[in-house]
Amino acid sequence: MACSHRLQTRTVKNSSSPVWNQSFHFRIHRQLKPCHSFPLQNVMELKVFDRDLVTGDDPVLSVLFDAGTLRAGEFRRESFSLSPQGEGRLEVEFCLQSLADRGEWLVSNGVLVAWELSCLHVQLEETGDQKSSEHRVQLVVPGSCEGPQEASVGTGTFHFHCPACWEQELSIHLQDAPEEQLKVPLSALPSGQVVRLVFPTSQELASQGRKQARLRELAVRLGFGPCAEEQAFLSRRKQVVAAALRQALQLDGDVQEDEIPVVAIMATGGGIRAMTSLYGQLAGLKELGLLDCVSYITGASGSTWALANLYEDTEWSQKDLAGPTELLKTQVTKNKLGVLAPSQLQRYRQELAERARLGYPSCFTNLWALINEALLHDEPHDHKLSDQREALSHGQNPLPIYCALNTKGQSLTTFEFGEWCKFSPYEVGFPKYGAFIPSELFGSEFFMGQLMKRLPESCICFLEGIWSNLYAANLQDSLYWASEPSQFWDRWVRNQANLDKEQVPLLKIEEPPSTAGGIAEFFTNLLTWRPLAQATHNFLRGLHFHKDYFQHPHFSTWKATTLDGLPNQLTPSEPHLCLLDVGYLINTSCLPLLQPTRDVDLILSLDYNLHGAFQQLQLLGRFCQEQGIPFLPISPSPGAPVVPHFPLVSDSFREYSAPGVRRPPEEAAAGEVNLSSSDSPYHYTKVTYSQEDVDKLLHLTHYNVCNNQEQLLEALRQAVQRRRQRRPH
Repeated sequence: MACSHRLQTRTVKNSSSPVWNQSFHFRIHRQLKPCHSFPLQNVMELKVFDRDLVTGDDPVLSVLFDAGTLRAGEFRRESFSLSPQGEGRLEVEFCLQSLADRGEWLVSNGVLVAWELSCLHVQLEETGDQKSSEHRVQLVVPGSCEGPQEASVGTGTFHFHCPACWEQELSIHLQDAPEEQLKVPLSALPSGQVVRLVFPTSQELASQGRKQARLRELAVRLGFGPCAEEQAFLSRRKQVVAAALRQALQLDGDVQEDEIPVVAIMATGGGIRAMTSLYGQLAGLKELGLLDCVSYITGASGSTWALANLYEDTEWSQKDLAGPTELLKTQVTKNKLGVLAPSQLQRYRQELAERARLGYPSCFTNLWALINEALLHDEPHDHKLSDQREALSHGQNPLPIYCALNTKGQSLTTFEFGEWCKFSPYEVGFPKYGAFIPSELFGSEFFMGQLMKRLPESCICFLEGIWSNLYAANLQDSLYWASEPSQFWDRWVRNQANLDKEQVPLLKIEEPPSTAGGIAEFFTNLLTWRPLAQATHNFLRGLHFHKDYFQHPHFSTWKATTLDGLPNQLTPSEPHLCLLDVGYLINTSCLPLLQPTRDVDLILSLDYNLHGAFQQLQLLGRFCQEQGIPFLPISPSPGAPVVPHFPLVSDSFREYSAPGVRRPPEEAAAGEVNLSSSDSPYHYTKVTYSQEDVDKLLHLTHYNVCNNQEQLLEALRQAVQRRRQRRPH
């Protein structure tokens, strides 16, 4: 419905034919009104339970009712069967009424909708002769940000935030007298004025309430194109790219602004292997004079570690990379046993306790982040993602984008529900929903697009823990990825074909689970439960869906889950995000580069997988085909970027130490690099390399780039030519 909170009837005891005779009201805005062309935007879910104090409530009925089938002024009685045999029925009356337009303020990007919030301040006190601070009360405003709040009378002020347009009521439950419940319609409270109410109850309570509207400016950006800061960066970066292209391609004249292609580097994950390899390839591009031609670098998992290190230096791509590479070698080859020393464990405990005190949710990923930082650095680093903006201030470096997946904490595998989340120094957000926040606000508490509680920005190590989070996987994810490459490929293709993302689920009545169904549900939950799920405050929380969200072209491009047709079960209804490594879906960071609004011409694909040199690229191609995203399958197409692919291979490296330089017999061992998927020293579980192994990997990846100099230059020429052909005549 327009509001996603739950309302509950009273319990009718000891009755086989209960009668509730209760009314509930839901308010639907015109942008979320029932729509016959797509009615499921205002669906009511009705559930009936048999209350059981011993084993929990037993489900009797679950039914979806489409409010879009009602017309204004219509009164309708519906009867729902409680069983396939028709034994027993649930009768419900529905009525849709038109309300006068109150000129409500809202913001929408065509997928999500945000309303103006009201803030209610409530203070309770006892007015009788015998006052006691021991009386406990519970205050509830359904659908509010805060939810139910409990305290002793007179101990402080209660605060509730809810959409200003909702005609909700404040409920006060007296815990010493459960039969007494006070209700105050919020519409009865004038905005900005303190109202005192005295309740004739057994405890003689008085309430002071004040309702006020919050600022209408959202802290969440609702839009699908690059933010203003990214656009300004691209304008600055074009000057650097133009000069680099002129020199690399030996052009006679200047490159005009509309001829400058957008070139990007896409790096996959792969732990220490990916981090080390990216250093080698960036050094190769630097040596060829091509690094300044690049406007974006995207990373996933281990490759994000390399980017996080490099961007601590605001001029890193303008310098020789020999210094950073030596620091990398030191960290990769050092003994890692000290990361679990008692003194380190004590530091982790103190750091996690401080984060909990500040208001960050506790989860295992935070511990992994601190351990990972100790693996990669000798001392804690206080560098933050927003600090990397300085490295972009005059276009001196490419813009980094880091990728993660948002999943469900239980009930669904990553394959069934995985949403791409992108991080940049400017903002963090979901391309699917067109919702982004400034990077320094990631982790803070939001509701309905507004900032509720600002938390200090996390050090980047906690984000690295998210980007390389292998611990939020469930058992079914792990079994899926543990299969042989050929089996994995067949299963992936079959599951893609079975995942119906184009149709909205039909209205249905669900039967109560049988004994066999309950057992199956138990094992399904066991397979899909994420015991070490990551948790971050959800900045989409409370936002609602536009009535036409499902047909929105940007949402349609990114919809890829079993729940996309059920808005009340999507991410805005969750209190927390559950983020993990993108490798549990596809080991790529390419998806942000395929957004049409970025208009990327050339992607250098750097693949660090040890098995299947083209497997992840094929998965990406199949994914893009399913989603209707332009991508290069076999032959070029007009809307697709060119993608030179660089897998980890060492064929010619065995014979050549540099392009055109053959190895002498005594150096033959230096050309032998073990890249097998089973016993390689570069397996993702290896956190320490020998000096020889790290040198081999750096030389190999540097060589693979330099050995393809002519192919890279030709790809750049084609990109410039494509831009010229697109110029208006």
